[in-house]
Amino acid sequence: MTGKRLKSKLDAAVRAYTMKSDERIKRVLSHPNTLTLFRVVAVPIVVMLMIYPNRAFTAMAAFLFSAAAITDYLDGYLARRRGLETTLGKVMDPVADKLLVSSAFIMITSHNWIPAWMVCIIIGRELAVTGLRNLIAGEGEDVSASWLGKYKTGFQIAAIIPLLFHYPYFGINFHQIGYFFLIGALIFTVWSGADYFIRFRKLLEM
Repeated sequence: MTGKRLKSKLDAAVRAYTMKSDERIKRVLSHPNTLTLFRVVAVPIVVMLMIYPNRAFTAMAAFLFSAAAITDYLDGYLARRRGLETTLGKVMDPVADKLLVSSAFIMITSHNWIPAWMVCIIIGRELAVTGLRNLIAGEGEDVSASWLGKYKTGFQIAAIIPLLFHYPYFGINFHQIGYFFLIGALIFTVWSGADYFIRFRKLLEM
């Protein structure tokens, strides 16, 4: 009986430890900052897939980019719903977005699928606004994205996904669809960038 009781206690302890471990893993994986980190990890994979593009690799890159883009919505939703909004999250979230978007645009441009000058404007704006956001955060101001910034991100994602597919599927010209959204992304990129600098111009005064 003693041996059976000891075995029962050990089994119960193992089950309790396993349940706690599973709960910890679920908590970590569902944390908004973990989802943000996933977008950062996705960047080199998308880049590698696009080095030697073909129908299989570009499709995989497009699906991976799509999954990473979905986490952009999920991390913000979870942070607000669970009260897990942090300064780190507010700063890292747009940085992860910019890394993912900029890398995808650069790889697409490297194959001459879109004009380089468009990408230069988009990435230049992202770098400039990132510097401004760091300054804003240092002053204790709210660095959350404006509605213009959200539209900008939406159009950029809507452009990149079909541009990554590039090749026609089922008679659909994905490249043309992506180029259409790219024009919208360019408009909102410039507009939202100008809005940021106008709203926080006082921080730039010497």
